[in-house]
Amino acid sequence: MWSTAGPALISGALLAAATWPVHAASADLVSIQTPRGVQQAFILVTPPQKPVASVILFAGGDGALGLTGASSMQWGAANFLVRTRHMFAARGLMAAVVDTPSDHKDGMNAVFRMSSAHARDIEAVAVHLKKQADVPVWLIGTSMGTFSAAGGAIGAKNVSGLVLTSTITRADPGWKIARSHRDGVALPQILVPVLIVSHSKDGCKFTPAADASKLKDRLTKAGKAEVELLDGGSAAVSDPCEGKSQHGFFGIEARAVDTIARFIKANLQ
Repeated sequence: MWSTAGPALISGALLAAATWPVHAASADLVSIQTPRGVQQAFILVTPPQKPVASVILFAGGDGALGLTGASSMQWGAANFLVRTRHMFAARGLMAAVVDTPSDHKDGMNAVFRMSSAHARDIEAVAVHLKKQADVPVWLIGTSMGTFSAAGGAIGAKNVSGLVLTSTITRADPGWKIARSHRDGVALPQILVPVLIVSHSKDGCKFTPAADASKLKDRLTKAGKAEVELLDGGSAAVSDPCEGKSQHGFFGIEARAVDTIARFIKANLQ
């Protein structure tokens, strides 16, 4: 059950192929039609050499970035995963920052983020990335985006691993989640390697670092599950549940991205 008592989530070196063109990292706004007939937009950041893996990044909040270009959006520029997208590319990871699908322009709630429809959209993005570079695709979510990433790790094909940052483990009664979703994501169904990253001083009441180890314990069938607790950084200049605080690894972004990139490269399949 959802409560404030415990976690539920709600509930190698870079290899350069001779055929991959050498160029500066590029960013493009891409929109694809998914099998269920909606448009899925995302920013695609391509590294200068063939990526060792691709990552699909899910922002927190309602996820409605309102993308209007490769570097312009209506919301979310301060989100941890949005503002670090080029850092992932610099570490040899092709990065896709996803917006909401066209039938959820006003935002995604937790129920949709955990749905099979959303998982099909995620799979379509993974297929597109595979066409750009035939390398493993990982899902990375932060805060509310962890619903999307974990749900995609269960329901989408072509996913090789999962990273959860500042994971939602405690519910707000005001979210009014349907009874069928009150137990959250079925974490024991996740089979791929999982990294859980938290800031030891995360002040958001929905994502306490103290829940990270308990979250790991629920990943009973994951290929591997590890927890990384980070500390330090800059003083918060946003709400404790927003990006420019410890919740968003403010001031230690490079360290957080390095931690994630190392885990992905060490667990390539």
